[in-house]
Amino acid sequence: MDAPTKPQKQFVKLGFTKEETKEVVDSLNILLANLSVFYQKLRNFHWNVRGGDFFDLHEKFEELYGFTATGIDQVAERIRIFGHTPLSSLHDYLETAQVEEAGTDLSSDEMVHQVIEDFEVIESFLIDVFDIASEVGDVGTTDMLNKIIARYEKEHWMLSAFSSK
Repeated sequence: MDAPTKPQKQFVKLGFTKEETKEVVDSLNILLANLSVFYQKLRNFHWNVRGGDFFDLHEKFEELYGFTATGIDQVAERIRIFGHTPLSSLHDYLETAQVEEAGTDLSSDEMVHQVIEDFEVIESFLIDVFDIASEVGDVGTTDMLNKIIARYEKEHWMLSAFSSK
């Protein structure tokens, strides 16, 4: 008589298979890279803005990089929740991100236009991650992303209105 076979255990973390979490985590890492490059770009703009809009934009860029830093932390911690390691080197961020670094010699209008364009890039990645997380029923990630998406949409609208003065 053959020995009974043990049922094959499948890796499950928070109710998701390793394959499901890999797809979510891969998309979260791309989002993380874009947020990280965007964060540094906002700090650059905060430090180097000049001209008649200095006081408004200096404060706005600081507000945006503070909010972005919170998003970076949330996304990285979400990746850790699934038992994976988030991207964390500048090299990996720059290699992965679609958002690009900026120089220090831009006018305030150029800075605002780059931030608006970067919002659009980040919003598209937020939606991509949301869709992937939704497909596997990852309510924790979609809930986190809903809040981030709403804030980025509002900031995009506000900066777009500011830039058309």
